Amino acid sequence: MITALRGTADILPPGTALWQHVERAARVLFERSGFAEIRTPMFEMTELFVRTVGDTTDIVEKEMYTFADKKGRSLTLRPEGTACVVRACIEHKLLAQSKLLKLWYMGPMFRYERPQAGRQRQFNQIGLELFGTYSPLADAEAIALLVRYFESLGLNGLTVKINSLGDAQSRATYRDRLAAYAAPHKEALCPDCRRRMERNVLRLLDCKVEGCRTVMNAPERPAMIDTLDEASRARYHAVCAQLSRLEISYVEEPRLVRGLDYYRDTIFEVAHSALGAQDALGGGGRYDGLVHSMGGPETGAVGWALGVERLVIALTQLNQAVAAQPPVFLAAFDEQAVADNLVLADTLRTAGIAAVAGYDKQSLKAQMREANASGARWVLISGPDERLQGIVKLKDMADGTETAVAVDAVVGEMKKRNA
Repeated sequence: MITALRGTADILPPGTALWQHVERAARVLFERSGFAEIRTPMFEMTELFVRTVGDTTDIVEKEMYTFADKKGRSLTLRPEGTACVVRACIEHKLLAQSKLLKLWYMGPMFRYERPQAGRQRQFNQIGLELFGTYSPLADAEAIALLVRYFESLGLNGLTVKINSLGDAQSRATYRDRLAAYAAPHKEALCPDCRRRMERNVLRLLDCKVEGCRTVMNAPERPAMIDTLDEASRARYHAVCAQLSRLEISYVEEPRLVRGLDYYRDTIFEVAHSALGAQDALGGGGRYDGLVHSMGGPETGAVGWALGVERLVIALTQLNQAVAAQPPVFLAAFDEQAVADNLVLADTLRTAGIAAVAGYDKQSLKAQMREANASGARWVLISGPDERLQGIVKLKDMADGTETAVAVDAVVGEMKKRNA
């Protein structure tokens, strides 16, 4: 038997109803907020991710699915969405068409990680990108939209963590301080981190190896926010002030980092206790230099991404499961009624009413079992007697009562009962 690969998962009914609910909620909120959906290919030239994500990150060094195509080109299944969106914006000159460009996306990403709850090798993200402004108010709105999205799904008790990486000069100062702090602890670090000390010491901050985490989480480790220059500090405080105006509670987390090299200034993360120790639902930050570094114009940009698998776990833990609309079940006494029911089911569906009908004649008892399994509240029953009268019998599965309804009145009756 061939099974799904480790780190992948089949999403099966009825669980798909919750996934659809999550996706619908994203579409409604983001489009209401002026964001348009963008869809990019699932694989890109490998160089795109090496240049944007960073060649010293875990993603590029260890986690990418990279392969050579038949022309010998190095291609990679996308490990994240922002680089793909930026590439598309530059290629299609979207940034020249509008001063402010607001985009969102959803789809599968791929990273070769150790599978665990909420972390797969093929996983799904929903993300949002805002181009064309350097305003700290845009950072606050991006955070607010992430929070409001979770709240729209019934997730309360969120923890919003915020930090600042500062501008290029601030980060350079911090790199020096972090290197000086890490040097005496070099032997306690993993081989990868010892190498990264020479190439990009900031990558020590997001290493997952326990010994490195112990060194980097020690209270004496320098805090990034202490090296911010005046402009970066003012920006950070402006973001915090706007979050307060939006009545979004937040925690200043000076040890917060992101695993991608393109971030600068504001970074943030939204977490929920329903996920346990690995409690992050989503996060992001500002990446003003990324577009220009890829050959596009100088432009401000901020964005975030969330993991759908983690979100579904949190919603399930909090009993926020969503059932699909219960269908109307159509039962038949004879072969002619089976064919008639398929026509009536088509009419109901066209009117926006979920309907299920069988293809073969079965006993009424067997059909009632199927109706129960489908979750149907209503069953429409037809046969020779009903056909002569131009009616169907409408059975309420909740109390067992039956009512005669004219065939041409079925749609109106079902709309009334489902209202």
